[in-house]
Amino acid sequence: MKTLKDILYGVNISAVTGNTGDQVGAIAFDSRKADANTVFVAIKGVANDGHDYINQAVKQGCKVFVVSQPITAPAGITVVQVENTHKALGIMASNFYDEPSAELQLVGVTGTNGKTTIATLLYGLYSELGFKTGLISTVVNKIADRDIPSTHTTPDPVQLNALLRQMVDEGCSHCFMEVSSHALHQQRVAGLTFAGGVFTNITHDHLDYHKTFREYIDVKKSFFDYLPKGAFALTNVDDKNGEVMLQNTQAKKRSYALKSMADYKAKVLENQFSGLVLNMNGTELWARLIGDFNAYNLLAVYAVSQELGEDELEVLTVLSKLNSVDGRFQYFRSPSGITAIIDYAHTPDALENVLKTIDNIRTKNETVYTVVGCGGDRDVTKRPEMAAIACKLSDKVILTSDNPRSEDPNAIIEDMMKGVDAVSFKKTLSITDRAQAIKTAISMAEEDDIILIAGKGHEKYQEIKGVRHDFDDLATTIELFNKLNK
Repeated sequence: MKTLKDILYGVNISAVTGNTGDQVGAIAFDSRKADANTVFVAIKGVANDGHDYINQAVKQGCKVFVVSQPITAPAGITVVQVENTHKALGIMASNFYDEPSAELQLVGVTGTNGKTTIATLLYGLYSELGFKTGLISTVVNKIADRDIPSTHTTPDPVQLNALLRQMVDEGCSHCFMEVSSHALHQQRVAGLTFAGGVFTNITHDHLDYHKTFREYIDVKKSFFDYLPKGAFALTNVDDKNGEVMLQNTQAKKRSYALKSMADYKAKVLENQFSGLVLNMNGTELWARLIGDFNAYNLLAVYAVSQELGEDELEVLTVLSKLNSVDGRFQYFRSPSGITAIIDYAHTPDALENVLKTIDNIRTKNETVYTVVGCGGDRDVTKRPEMAAIACKLSDKVILTSDNPRSEDPNAIIEDMMKGVDAVSFKKTLSITDRAQAIKTAISMAEEDDIILIAGKGHEKYQEIKGVRHDFDDLATTIELFNKLNK
């Protein structure tokens, strides 16, 4: 139990009615969880406004409320009005759990592509270096060797601080976390103390939520504006918005690049299915990961390790041992010599990067098949662009379902077909059923051909009409290869 006054430390308060000395045993922003033991923070969401559920929370016994607009409350109720309840929730959650982020070396990774890979590789690196390490990612959250299922790229502030407190209590010294644009916009990381931040890149994504690309950039930039003086801010200056991210930061400005002048530099010497050979800041490194995009990821990981003071030779030795992340350019060869690649690429830039990587590795004697879809209830403008990129960089294209969610999958494919020009029309198929689309690609492929199955990567489900059905691209592909004896 803590007093409301202690939990509110650092929150910008506009007005108070009642007693801030009230004891609080939990923080809730879901009215269904509000009771006599709880402070209820009224959040305005995309679909619902917590202020509309205050009366219901009162009926459930809740007596302490944090709001962003004046409300009429019965006698005996404490109401704290603040400027922004999203931000207040983050600060309150940090205070409630005794500021766990300040007891860790917490590094956040933001950008359109590469967040999961960089955060996961950092987790792997620091675990191998002997540190007890935490991970917060799209795929899984981890406390040392223990897995905790992940539901969001960045958890809500209460879950996030509870998780960080568990990490501290279990002896973790470091935590590496993805920081999504949604989380930044919704102030989910407010109140956290970061040792550093990484910017990967920014490309066309999430415009269903952010509305404009300028807003998307500004939201990403807000993470670096927020970093304290003692932290480092590491940016990819090969991205045209890389330097923009650091314009107003108080943190130590650091850069990495393959093409530009930067504090941390790398050059790709060899790029094969067996891995990458890199010159990393003057030292040659072989790594198991594949593609230029992974060269950026490895360089970012190396740069973070140096900013945190690790031994360079030890770091390079471990980097050469690390494996790729599930669903990120994850490949295998069938008994008949067909190569299948599973990748999460669900943005135009990510799809282009993966296909260009394949093109750089292939001998040009193979046929490249791309099976790809686009998610429903998301940015529709990228659909034709995704199809156009697939057609430009593949020999055969099968447009299919990703996670159609509430939309008609056929309508999504029709949107994608708008990006298929007359020349590419003959090499493009539309197959709504994703398993059937993968099966068709396998049936058509011959020895040495390459099949890219893009869009879902690590996901183990397909969401259709609000229901999640079991579906794993990798498992489905292996099963179909076995059935077809390829």
